[in-house]
Amino acid sequence: MSILVYAEHDNESLKTETNKLVHAASAAGGDITVLVVGKNCGLVAQAAAKITGVSKVLVADNVAYAHQLAENVADLVVELAASYTHVFAAATTTGKNFMPRVAALLDVAQISDIIKVESADTFVRPIYAGNAIATVQSSDSVKIVTVRAASFDAAANDGSASVENVDIVKVSEKSSFVSAELTVSERPELSAADVIISGGRGMQNGENFSLLHGIADKLGAAIGASRAAVDAGFVSNDMQVGQTGKIVAPNLYIAVGLSGAIQHLAGMKDSKVIVAINKDEEAPIFQVADYGLVGDLFDLLPQLEAAL
Repeated sequence: MSILVYAEHDNESLKTETNKLVHAASAAGGDITVLVVGKNCGLVAQAAAKITGVSKVLVADNVAYAHQLAENVADLVVELAASYTHVFAAATTTGKNFMPRVAALLDVAQISDIIKVESADTFVRPIYAGNAIATVQSSDSVKIVTVRAASFDAAANDGSASVENVDIVKVSEKSSFVSAELTVSERPELSAADVIISGGRGMQNGENFSLLHGIADKLGAAIGASRAAVDAGFVSNDMQVGQTGKIVAPNLYIAVGLSGAIQHLAGMKDSKVIVAINKDEEAPIFQVADYGLVGDLFDLLPQLEAAL
């Protein structure tokens, strides 16, 4: 067996999701090749070569892949997939964009958002917003798999894989890159943060999210939000944690003014330690919390910040 793992990166640095993908892929067995697709991404390839368990790194470095457009990437992966039994990618914006196209072009079923690898052809994934867990077995010749990276530990970085260039260039006329508007923040990225503090509808408005800033700065935390807070316009949607937002599993998750809707729990219940602050002692969030603080967040947050 041979497994192709699609690297998560920004052309400058390799994201930790890639290490977690390799860890997941290693449970399936076989040789692991990491595919780095981008432009001027040599440093990313060098970092990928150091991941434990990787036997080879393929680098497709071309202006056509600078922004990892789904059409171009999918066509490239389809051509390479002929040499592999599995293709793994993270269930991120990038993976969710191109992997279904790969599955369709190969005429196989995609196995989405897995949280465990049972064997080379059997995988575990949540369904119904995490209310049920399905074990899925695939008989397809090529297994197209997206991985919930938060469910896996990261592979170490003590490897020394070989690096090879891929000269295949795929350019689709169906789409082109126009522009990108990126949120710039000094705080950690949500999906990679060790500590996250999130606000919900109980924050009442966007200005009150400033109450989280001081605590986040002291803890080195990222700031998240529930869908209710995003839909209400309190904060931007890139901060959303949950089934339709980012799936996270930090060491510490602090939920403030969050009732604990099932869609939100689906995105954070794998956190190592969960702390809930809510004035409603019957709120569902307390059912998954390791520590609960019942009270008015507007009184408790300043006290918490002062105590840290």
